Amino acid sequence: MTPNRPPAPRPRKAPAQTAPAPARLEPAASFRFTAIGAILALLGFCFAILLIAAWTGWRPLAGAAFVCGCGVITYYTRTGGLRAVVVCPPLLFFAGTAGAELVIAPSTFLAAEQILVRLGTLAPWLFTGTALTIVIAVGRGYRPVTRG
Repeated sequence: MTPNRPPAPRPRKAPAQTAPAPARLEPAASFRFTAIGAILALLGFCFAILLIAAWTGWRPLAGAAFVCGCGVITYYTRTGGLRAVVVCPPLLFFAGTAGAELVIAPSTFLAAEQILVRLGTLAPWLFTGTALTIVIAVGRGYRPVTRG
């Protein structure tokens, strides 16, 4: 006959831990743009910086400022408005360029010509600003929704 031993204590399982959510880029500021506010702010910024660049002759300033503006506007936009902000930088850059050239050009034909010239010379900045917008939006939690 074997003596009755109490059963060995079983190791307790630790409560199931969920993986921590990935860190998001969140602004520390107390304000955030809505989608419409961000679009209007970027349009006004593009128009103003292109006018300043045309009057001063500092063309690279317009491109670099556009890239910085895209980053700042995307960073300070609410997460729900990122879809609109991600798709609009090329259109806003075109609208800002067209508006600025229509203001400073002496004739409509020259304005049309200068719009095409400016878009061609500032295309690398446009692509960089659009890519930066997408990178920041994805870092802030934007995920494209596919419907199907």
